[in-house]
Amino acid sequence: MPDPNWEIPLNLQPDPDNYSYDLDTTLRAIVGLRADVPGDAFTAETLGTERIGSGAVIRAPGAPDNLVLTIGYLITEAETVWLIAADGRTIPGHALAFDQATGFGLVLALGKLDLPALELGDSSTLELGASAVMAAGGGRARAIETKVVGRQEFAGYWEYLLDEAIFTAPAHPFWSGAALIGPDGRLMGTGSLILQQGDSRGQRADMNMIVPIALLPPILDKLLATGTSGEPPRPWLGLFVMESEGGLVVGGLADGGPAERAGLKTGDHIVGVGEEEISEVAALWRSVWAAGLPGVQVRLQVQRDEMPMTVRVTTGDRGKFLRTPRMH
Repeated sequence: MPDPNWEIPLNLQPDPDNYSYDLDTTLRAIVGLRADVPGDAFTAETLGTERIGSGAVIRAPGAPDNLVLTIGYLITEAETVWLIAADGRTIPGHALAFDQATGFGLVLALGKLDLPALELGDSSTLELGASAVMAAGGGRARAIETKVVGRQEFAGYWEYLLDEAIFTAPAHPFWSGAALIGPDGRLMGTGSLILQQGDSRGQRADMNMIVPIALLPPILDKLLATGTSGEPPRPWLGLFVMESEGGLVVGGLADGGPAERAGLKTGDHIVGVGEEEISEVAALWRSVWAAGLPGVQVRLQVQRDEMPMTVRVTTGDRGKFLRTPRMH
């Protein structure tokens, strides 16, 4: 858990004189977020029971005034959610929606926010080298000047894939749900991860992976109405896969998930799906998702202790393993 008194070093904080919009007013739209999850929840072991991050109060056509956008893993299976304004006020919230495909989460404030809201921007206009502000809840002292250093595909080991994510550096140290604010003062994306990349001299460079805001408007109405995007659920294996020099390695398995029930083991190498050879995480997820709806059987070609074998996994619906949010 971060130190409650943490601040970004002054030389990395954004200077209000460098922006055409009112920076301090804009940053008031970013709130701290705390979610508490029961110890027996499906995601408790991997994501923890006390989750700390941020969210942005947003303004969008058809959306309520008290809506906060965050990253979904913070509020998955949350029993209680609290929003913390920069002035120290604490407002209860309700975990309204979580879209597994994009990773976005929505929280409905259950009390009066009395805060400004961010307009949704056009994240497709952010070019490489563009300047932006990455902000966690707490005002300018918790914001950092950053630049767009990449726009490319991102494949997550937890059965997650974005066709084009935004990457920024320097990295914000408390990135979960932090807001990426573009040069026009609009919201460009939501912080998801910190990634570490080595350069040719062996030095480490940190960057944030941002979920682009362009993915939200097409699904926002459905999220508000039903809590989901309305898209059919994807077939889920329940495993964590990493790329290595030897190919794709199973790094972990969801307890009681489809892959574990099928007999897959940590350390197995996945070399194909059906008759198709697979060597990248993104290709693995796309092949599994193309197989049909949850419940479809997927044939994984596996090497275990250098011995080839076939593991048939009857896929599941990840959402059915999760607790349904309850109103306070």
